[in-house]
Amino acid sequence: MTELLTSAQMRDIEGRAIDSGAVTGLELMERAGRGVVDAVLSHWPQLLQQRGPGAAGSSHAKDAGFFAGRRAVVLCGPGNNGGDGYVVARLLHEMGWQVTVLGLGDPERLPPDARENCERWRRSGQVAALTLDALRAATGGPRQADLLIDALFGTGATRPVTGAARAVLDHLGDAGAPSAPVVCIDAPSGMCLDSGRILGAPGGYGAGRGFAALTVTFDSPKIGHMIGDGPRLCGALQVIDIGLEPWRTTGAPQSGEARPIRCKLVGPRLVADRRDTWQPARVLGKRDHAAHKFDHGHCVVLSGGAARTGAARLAARAALRAGAGLVTLATPPDAVAEVAAQSTAVMVREVPDAEALRRMLEDDRIVSVCLGPGLGVGAATRDLVAAALETDKRVVLDADALTAFAEAPAALYDLVREDRVVLTPHGGEFKRLFPDVAERWTASEATSGPAFSKVDAAREAAALSRAVVLLKGADTVIAAAGGEAAVHAAVRDRSAPWLATAGAGDVLSGIIAGLMARGIGAMQAAECGAWLHVEAALDFGPGMIAEDLPECLPAVFRRLDDGDR
Repeated sequence: MTELLTSAQMRDIEGRAIDSGAVTGLELMERAGRGVVDAVLSHWPQLLQQRGPGAAGSSHAKDAGFFAGRRAVVLCGPGNNGGDGYVVARLLHEMGWQVTVLGLGDPERLPPDARENCERWRRSGQVAALTLDALRAATGGPRQADLLIDALFGTGATRPVTGAARAVLDHLGDAGAPSAPVVCIDAPSGMCLDSGRILGAPGGYGAGRGFAALTVTFDSPKIGHMIGDGPRLCGALQVIDIGLEPWRTTGAPQSGEARPIRCKLVGPRLVADRRDTWQPARVLGKRDHAAHKFDHGHCVVLSGGAARTGAARLAARAALRAGAGLVTLATPPDAVAEVAAQSTAVMVREVPDAEALRRMLEDDRIVSVCLGPGLGVGAATRDLVAAALETDKRVVLDADALTAFAEAPAALYDLVREDRVVLTPHGGEFKRLFPDVAERWTASEATSGPAFSKVDAAREAAALSRAVVLLKGADTVIAAAGGEAAVHAAVRDRSAPWLATAGAGDVLSGIIAGLMARGIGAMQAAECGAWLHVEAALDFGPGMIAEDLPECLPAVFRRLDDGDR
């Protein structure tokens, strides 16, 4: 699968590559700089159109003079991110661009590889001190820049940006900032790549729209590119291969410790030539043409009382569309007629209390149970949850089944058996179930990096509860008790803002329960459920309501069968 790395994991991979003697830090920096230039020209092909009188005699983009008249401003920081920037500046200059470099700090104090690339740049250009006035002078006037490169701070950012650099970044985030597109190397400067959060007090560009049109990163996407404010701040994302795969896949850190548990990306293919990208068809598998309905599993969804059955009916319909062979709505006596009148393929059974549920679940053909949507909060719900968790069934807990334990979360933790329970909280439910973890995750200010992230929060919650935790949002995070984690980000080309509609979460819990009924493990069912949920929403588009989601699943499954995903 495509891994989402932390900054420390990325540094470890680079360090082992360099220590192996197969590549030098200087070579990696050159590859990175060339990758940025290639990414820019592929993202904005209009830059390949010749411009200016000096371009007339050139017919190839790599020829000096082809880009005569094009102007770039490169902001170079005091570390290796700045070194990448100096490579970009030199390469653009060699291609005929007019390049202005604004540097932060004393060039003599740069790390060795960055200092070498600064010296190479100085053979053809100057480095002016980075100030807001210098930036305005370089990007304003009648000959505005065509491109601005942010190479101030990258994976090494561990503290808030201050002084002149912060003034520059805040200016770039203003509505009246330069019109030139901004390309960030690794990340928008000041963003923690482990959390997708701006380090320091809220405000400035971190509180606004962000300024990056394109972010170029290397080897693998980082966690912060996909969660928190990362997608908004980074703009489009390109991942460049710089030849580190042998050291990424071996994985053991230099200290000799076990390979660290990494986070995987569920969804888009960001690294075009990586063959092990997560593929839902592998998780879902092929159905046996001779299978019986019970071979696909029996799922039970518990319903609330009269006039509170809609959420459970949505979940039941979703479980059936997700492939469960049978789905039964277990309802209180006062809701049986209401549910039966609105159900056809879904069966209905009267279940008045926890004891009746225990008797029902003695049926070995029942594989999974979904509790929570519209169930109500209180002692009766807690008893139903306990009855389900006492069995060997696979269980999805959502909505009211979570809120019912808000006063005593540990009571729920004690009931959970690892590897067969999925909790699907949104942010508010998560805060009620895991208040201490949520306080760290939602702190208004991240003062240092690596900042506590949504991935960290989900992992800690999974360890506490011993369940698989699916923490919902546009940046859904799924984590298991052992530390395994995945991110499904409904951002960029997978953005589906119309999922913010009543009942969509109930459909998600039903999809997961249906997949678990089919025999898919809790972690994989949660990952695949999140992916199917967004795919169905993308198929329908704006105007979607929750009832539409299950009806879009067949088209998604057909595409998977046809090999389109």
